[in-house]
Amino acid sequence: MQKSPKMDPFYDLQINLNNEYTFFLNKVVISKYSGIIRKMIKQTKKKKNNKIIIIEIDDFPGGPNGFELVSRFCYNNGEILINVSNVSTLYCCSVFLNMTEKYAFSNLLLQTEKFLQEVFYGSWNDVVSCLKNCDLVFLHADSYGLIDKLIFVALSKIYEFSSTLSPVKNTLESDKRPVSRDVSCGRSNVTCGRSNEWWFNDMSSLLPRIILKMIRIIGDYKTSINSLVLTRFLLHYLKTKLQTKSELLKNKLEYSVLADTAVKEVISSAENTFSCRKLFWILRVLSSFRLSKESRIGLETLIGEMLDQATLDDLLIPSGGSKESGYYNVDLVIRLLKVFVKKRLQEEEERSNMKEIEELIDKYLREISPDCNLKVSKFLGVAESLPDSARDCFDGIYIAIDIYLQSHPNLTSQDRTKLCTCLNYKKLTMETCKQLAKNPKIPPHIAIEALKSKCDNQEHKTPDSKVVTNSVSCRYSQGKKKKPVLLHLKGFEIMEKSDQGLKSSSRGFSRRVMDSFREGL
Repeated sequence: MQKSPKMDPFYDLQINLNNEYTFFLNKVVISKYSGIIRKMIKQTKKKKNNKIIIIEIDDFPGGPNGFELVSRFCYNNGEILINVSNVSTLYCCSVFLNMTEKYAFSNLLLQTEKFLQEVFYGSWNDVVSCLKNCDLVFLHADSYGLIDKLIFVALSKIYEFSSTLSPVKNTLESDKRPVSRDVSCGRSNVTCGRSNEWWFNDMSSLLPRIILKMIRIIGDYKTSINSLVLTRFLLHYLKTKLQTKSELLKNKLEYSVLADTAVKEVISSAENTFSCRKLFWILRVLSSFRLSKESRIGLETLIGEMLDQATLDDLLIPSGGSKESGYYNVDLVIRLLKVFVKKRLQEEEERSNMKEIEELIDKYLREISPDCNLKVSKFLGVAESLPDSARDCFDGIYIAIDIYLQSHPNLTSQDRTKLCTCLNYKKLTMETCKQLAKNPKIPPHIAIEALKSKCDNQEHKTPDSKVVTNSVSCRYSQGKKKKPVLLHLKGFEIMEKSDQGLKSSSRGFSRRVMDSFREGL
């Protein structure tokens, strides 16, 4: 237990504070101003007739610093310098110790009440400073109603200077002052013009429990408040607090509640209030806090439904996890794409036009493919997020696959084969199909399947015609039944009667044969 300096050579009172600190005082000096200490001294005398009276006090407002301020007030004949930095603490201490006029003239409670009245009608800065001081004595200031009073005063001043917020409904109707005026806000060298966000930085200096209290007061009293301004403030507040990591760890729960509240306000805002880019910014900021599952899904749904307005930069969100999980948050993008596709398919019974998202997906895949920690399953999750029927061309997907293969040289043949399953060979251009066939990193049987599929597609479009390239020719006979396919590969002929047969035979190619074939394309 720590001991405080003796405040008087003669002490007959020992106060153990919060079971951590000890004060040695003169009982006459202290009890002169405090009704509670008088009562505790009398009760202690009845139990023991000791020269030194020992009193235990728990949960004292402001802890040892608060009690030291009270002690100095008592030892200085009821005088102490009261300012905006200590008035909240002194007020709570005086209420706790019952320091009223019943025990001394102009006692501490009366002095702090008079000072607070001046604050209520004073400057904006003074109100914020008093609220900040309440952080040190929050539970007591809250139970004594001080925080409520200060928040009401703050809301009144915000409305007064911006004509945007109003703590009481009738105020909005009775106050008809123009918005474009310049008024002094009680802040040094600062004036408030048309902006209704002038108070954001000042209120951001407060701890989250004060802000939560403000939000609850606004809701409980159904205040005439611009919800959009409140939403912007919450987002500004949370962004500012990201710079103080130690504070985030200390107040995890409060920040989580504020983040959920911000999401709720964003979702309830009118449509088109926030652009897609702004929503991505909101997601980046709020993801640093512990969002509830409901809030996360709600925000992602809002973004996903307008994903066609996004840019590549919007999608490139760092994963924030271990390096093994990949640099970018691919899982998030997959979830957003699922939301977008689901909405489009619900809106249109027939095939939905998703051209605007097709190009974005291809760009995104090309950007994330060089990540050496990107798993094949994640790549496929993005590539296959758009229905095959909604794509006119798969050239962009192939380019991304090629980049992925170059960046992941140690892939097994099975993984390289699996990677190509997201391709619709019939929707590759002939030039891209030739590039695929010549690519040594593409499994041989995939190259054959792609070329055969392309030939089948050409036959469907132009029957009885012969499609010829430099070293590949595909011929079909007329009739109801398809005749055997003949592929001429630089002098090597493979005759198959079915697709399955072709697949089986292609696996038997020697690398020399395939290399020769690819060189001819």
